[in-house]
Amino acid sequence: MYCPKCGKEIPDDASFCPECGSPVKSQDTTPLSDEIPAQKSTLAAGLFGIFLGAFGVHNFYLGYIGKAVVQLVLSCLIVFIPISYVWGLIEGIMILTGQIDVDGQGNLLKKDF
Repeated sequence: MYCPKCGKEIPDDASFCPECGSPVKSQDTTPLSDEIPAQKSTLAAGLFGIFLGAFGVHNFYLGYIGKAVVQLVLSCLIVFIPISYVWGLIEGIMILTGQIDVDGQGNLLKKDF
């Protein structure tokens, strides 16, 4: 059996994943392999943050819609473009270094570099 959140193999009788602590559904439900969401790419999110972060593209990609809309609105206002760009640049670097390692739904990002 595999954890629906982190994908690590866990004992069949486990109620919680020993790796990430997330609750595990019992055997009588849909198989867990069908419930594991596709992981988002760390590299893509980081590069979106560095190059398009002023517009919140990386946050839209990761599912942080509220933050993304704020960045987009700030970038539309001429006065706040530098603030929004620096914000996106910092978040892009944080994603690439692993300080931000989950998407908006709490799923781990795929380490693809």
